[in-house]
Amino acid sequence: MNRKICAVALAVLTVCSLSLDARRKASPRTRENAAFLEQLQERDSILIGDQMRYGFRIYDIPDSSAIALPDWSEGFTEGVEVITPWLLDTTAVHGKAGSRDIEGFVVLTSFDEGLYELPPVALVLLSPGAGPDTLVFDTQWLSVWDMPVDTATFTPHDIKPHINYPVTFSELAPWIGGGLALAVAIYFLIRWIIALRRRKIEGEKKEPAHIVALRKLDKYRGDKLWEPEKQKLFFSGVTDTLREYIASRYGFGAMEMTTAEIFDALSDKDLTPELYSELKSLFEESDFVKFAKHIASRDAAAGAVPLAVRFVTTTYQEDLENEKDDTMQQQEAATL
Repeated sequence: MNRKICAVALAVLTVCSLSLDARRKASPRTRENAAFLEQLQERDSILIGDQMRYGFRIYDIPDSSAIALPDWSEGFTEGVEVITPWLLDTTAVHGKAGSRDIEGFVVLTSFDEGLYELPPVALVLLSPGAGPDTLVFDTQWLSVWDMPVDTATFTPHDIKPHINYPVTFSELAPWIGGGLALAVAIYFLIRWIIALRRRKIEGEKKEPAHIVALRKLDKYRGDKLWEPEKQKLFFSGVTDTLREYIASRYGFGAMEMTTAEIFDALSDKDLTPELYSELKSLFEESDFVKFAKHIASRDAAAGAVPLAVRFVTTTYQEDLENEKDDTMQQQEAATL
């Protein structure tokens, strides 16, 4: 019963407030300074979350006057929130009289049902040639309603699950087409890479090992590669080229062997002691540069490529001489 009485009281206050605002709108030239409370939404009731303008209207204020307003930035009552700070708007200008009509307001809202008494609007008017004048406007009432529920016909229902729509072919077609195109592109790219690598390997196999080694060593000529920050790349390139040549020339896996293992395998080959010693020193110098951050001297760097070239050409000449001897022996055996 008390709730019904409160509801009726709220309704009466709301209707009175709205009717008063309607009368003020109908006669815009009313010369009465007053406070106002206007709803921004076009409804016949004030619901939770609706926004209201709460402020004042004053008329015939001299143009050179100043207005001081209360600070409502932090709100002014529990249950009512201030959304925007004070906004001033000139509604009319009286040129001959040198005055204007001013409207000032804040925007507020409420998320709790109830009846709220808003604080009176007090402002200080500073006019030229006169002292400060304090104006206090009447208190306004804000009634906030919750969304009414028809308890006679209301039936609670469970929350409905998400609707699952079937996936159509038109939705999958772009993804299927794009996936097939990507798969075909990857397939042909892999084939091209394999063919290119195969041609490169076949081309290297067709060329003699000493030709391949000398061509690679020629890329490392020039004193610019001897600079300290480039020595690791320089010595690695020279010794790796020699490793590939040794593996092809003597038939053991020099690429996977350490320096000591390589020269143990070369110890029984037809190498002069001087060439063997110089080549071993080159590999050891390269290991220091690569693994111990050693900086080789300029003489050691300058002699690396000539020594590698001399090793390749010397061993290749031995092959030519051996082939020449074998050919002569075959010819002599044929004549006998």
